[in-house]
This record gives sequence, structure tokens and C-alpha cells, in this order.
Amino acid sequence: MSMGKNGQQYVIGVDIGTQSTKAVLVGAKARIVAQHSESYQVETPHPMWAQQWPQVWLDAVVKCIFNVVKNSHIDPQSIVGLCVSSLYGGSGVPIDAQGDATHPCLIWMDRRAQDEVEWVRANVDLERLYDITCNGLDSYYGYTKMLWLRDKAPEAWSRTTALLPPNSYVNFKFTGQVAVDHSSACNIGGIYDVAARDWSWEMMERLGLPQHLIPRRLVESSDVVGTLLPQWAERLGLPAGLPLMAGGVDAAVATLAAGASRPGNHVAMIGTSMCWGSIRPNADGRHGLVSMPHVVNGLRDLYVFGGAITAGASVTWFCDNFCQTIVSQAQSDGSDVHDVLERAASQLPPGAEGLLFLPYLMGERSPIWDAKASGAFVGLGLHHRRQHLYRAVLEGVSHALRHNIEAGTLDGSVLNADLTVVGGASRSDLWMQIIADVTGRTVHTMRDDVEASMGAAMLAALGSGMADLETVERDWVHLVERAQPTLEGMRRYEAFHTQYVNLYPALKSVMHALRD
Repeated sequence: MSMGKNGQQYVIGVDIGTQSTKAVLVGAKARIVAQHSESYQVETPHPMWAQQWPQVWLDAVVKCIFNVVKNSHIDPQSIVGLCVSSLYGGSGVPIDAQGDATHPCLIWMDRRAQDEVEWVRANVDLERLYDITCNGLDSYYGYTKMLWLRDKAPEAWSRTTALLPPNSYVNFKFTGQVAVDHSSACNIGGIYDVAARDWSWEMMERLGLPQHLIPRRLVESSDVVGTLLPQWAERLGLPAGLPLMAGGVDAAVATLAAGASRPGNHVAMIGTSMCWGSIRPNADGRHGLVSMPHVVNGLRDLYVFGGAITAGASVTWFCDNFCQTIVSQAQSDGSDVHDVLERAASQLPPGAEGLLFLPYLMGERSPIWDAKASGAFVGLGLHHRRQHLYRAVLEGVSHALRHNIEAGTLDGSVLNADLTVVGGASRSDLWMQIIADVTGRTVHTMRDDVEASMGAAMLAALGSGMADLETVERDWVHLVERAQPTLEGMRRYEAFHTQYVNLYPALKSVMHALRD
């Protein structure tokens, strides 16, 4: 194993996100030496569509790695491992025999595969699907998006020789080796046998998905996929032959970064979307949550999660459309629009004086799984002002989080009393207190705003032998307590949460009629 001149070792963790890619170069005990990010936009050519050409991701990964190596001023020979995690890539990247994309990747938030969902409902034994995959049926899942490519993009499908998750695609480009980690494989849903920790050839046959498109080699997230090819080493400023670890789905990787490595640990990621995940030994696909092997101890433990499609996106939507004067003022005096709104909203009581918000602005994932669900403010009165609506948006996402936690404990799973929150929302003191009061749990956040990229660095450290899991758990996770639940807040939110859960079934028929 290589060492720098001072005996230090370093690893690089990269996370390909929905709207940006981040890289972090770290030393022992997760000491951050350099970090870099590159932003881009999701392609949304039609309503409910969301896709990306993989070259956008690859270019961002290259820039991020090159910049952290250059800005670290360390000897590249002391870098002992590289790991790339990624957003849930839905359909996966369809590539041809030359390794070029035949079609954009249909990412997690794409909802176009509704016809395919109905076909599966009518033609596949769903009980068997639940039992084998520990996952459900929805256009969120990659197997329905694969069916869309087969049925609606036949020209691209005919040229496709493999479907690769985004992290597998980058690893393939960098090493020439094709492998899929278990978390990414299982997150496709429909075609992965959780008990066997292998592909389900039975379900592929029932779904009409050809086996030759699915990479045979399955690996754990900290396993070495291959080594860095010389031409990429030169471009990145890294040593040729550097081992690349498989990586995994960013939600599970970020959960690892927040210290969730053992059963009972649970973490809420609140960025553009909200994703709450817990570690447990088993799962039931009928409870409306998503399951996959965890990125550590993946042959034993599952990462089981649920979430809202629009969490931080709901806040952004509200600010962009209804807070123009505050946004303009904030831009002119250098303040933050969220700080201004938070100060006003924090003066209000829990429940925003009788107002509820459903954050279903792009349909909803768990636990209701309804692509036709829509957002709603309920309880509006003349006494409500902009700060009331802002607070209601924060509270609505918090109720969605609790709704998922409740679904996640239907099977009797036991969770730790504390909850860790990561992502952009963790910067808001008000939001952390609301979450503590809505869920009744003490809230911790991460000291450093790095999440999935740090989790990828942890996997690189584990795979390269730089650190073992016990060392990572002890020395690499840095949490701070942010909010304790209050008796008064819990009492008030209990009544509001009951009404929140009742709202969707009460409004469902109206939502569907308006969508149609």
C-alpha cells in the first residue's frame, strides 16, 4: 500500500447527485483536505419526466476529482482508494457495445412509466414480486423504467447491450470493468432476489427483461471493482492502478456517513427530496418502503427507506414563487432569504395557526405511492400571512418524515431514540426543532456538510484497508446535537399529525380528478 512522504494515507469520495457532483479528499479520522463540487440541471423535457445524459455526470466527476487532487497539494501516490456513489439511477444508463449511451438515463424522480406500472399490475403476480424483491410496484422503480425504454424507445433499446447504475457507469469508464453493487441492484426493484443477494432470473422472465442486459458481477459497496486505467490517471492527476471501490446508492452511503452502520440506526436526508432510512435485518415490500442491502455488512443488513419527492424542493418552490420581494431584498443586502423567513416563522406556534401543507408537488413516493397525488394548503384563513405558509411547508415535510417512520415500524422494527438529519435542511434551527417535536426524537446533525461524498470516502477507506469499520464508526463520524423535543410542541403536533395522515385519503379523488 502506498504512503505519502509523511506516512499519511488519503482517499477520495465522490457523490453524483441529482443537481451536483461533490468530491472530498480526506485523511485519517475523516480530516477533510480538499473538496469541490460541480452543478448541472436535470433534463425535464415533458411533465413528470426527469433524465440525464451520463456524459454530464462523467464530466462533473472528472472535474471534481482533478480539483481536489490539485487543491490538496499532497503527493498523489499517497492516495490509496477512490469510491463513487450516486443518485438512484432508475433505469440505469443504457450503453451500446462501444460503451456509449443509447438514451438518457431515466433517474429516480422520473414518473413516465405509468403504462408499464399498469401492465405489471395486470400481468405479474405481485405477491411473488413482494416476496422475492422486498420492494413494491411504482414508476419510481428502475424495472418499470426499463420496461418503458423497451416499449417506448425501441430504437435505443435495440442498440443497448447493458444497463448500468450511474456509479457503475463511471467505474466502467475509469477501469474498463463492469460490476454492480448490491444496493444499486436491489434499488432497481423487481429483478433482485433479496434473500439470495442475487438477480432474480425468475422475475426477469416474468417481466420480459432480457438477462443479457443485466451485468452478472455483483459486489459489495467497499469491494474493489478494478484499477484506474493509465489514460484516466493522467487526466485526473492520480496514480495508474489506483483501486476503485464499487460505491452505492447515495441515500445509503450518506446514511453511513451519518453513522448508521448497525441495526436500529436511522437517518433522514432532507435535500431536494426527503429520504428516511433505517438499518435492519429484514423487510416487507408490502409496507410501502424501499429496501436494499446496506453499503456495509450488506450480506447481513438491509437499508430500508421511504421518502418525499419534494422536500427542499417544496421550500424552493414556495420561495421562488411567493417571496420575490424578500428574495430581491436578500440579494441586495447579502442576507439569506431562508433566514429572513425563518425569523418570522419561528414566532408562530406549532401548526402555523391552523394550517397544513401536503408536500406532494410531483406526486408522492412512500408510503402512499401515488403519482397523481398533488400538493395542498388546507386550513387557509384571512389571518394567514407568508410566514404562516412558510412554516406550514417545513411542518408538512416533517409530517411526511414521521409518516414514513410510522410505516417503517409497522413490522415491529425497533429504532434508536435519536434521529440524525443530514442535507440542506440541517442548516435550519427552526426546521430541526419542528422535526424534533413532530417525531418526538432528539435530532442530531453532521458537523461537516459532506454526507454522501464522505460516505464514499469511508467505503474507499474500508476497501483499501486504510481503516476498518470499527475505526470508521469511532473516528470518522462527527455528529452534534441540534434539538430536543418539547412536551408542548409534541402535544400540539400530535393532533396536527393525525389530521395530516387523514388528509390524503380525504382528498385523493379530488387530486386525481384535477390531474386528469
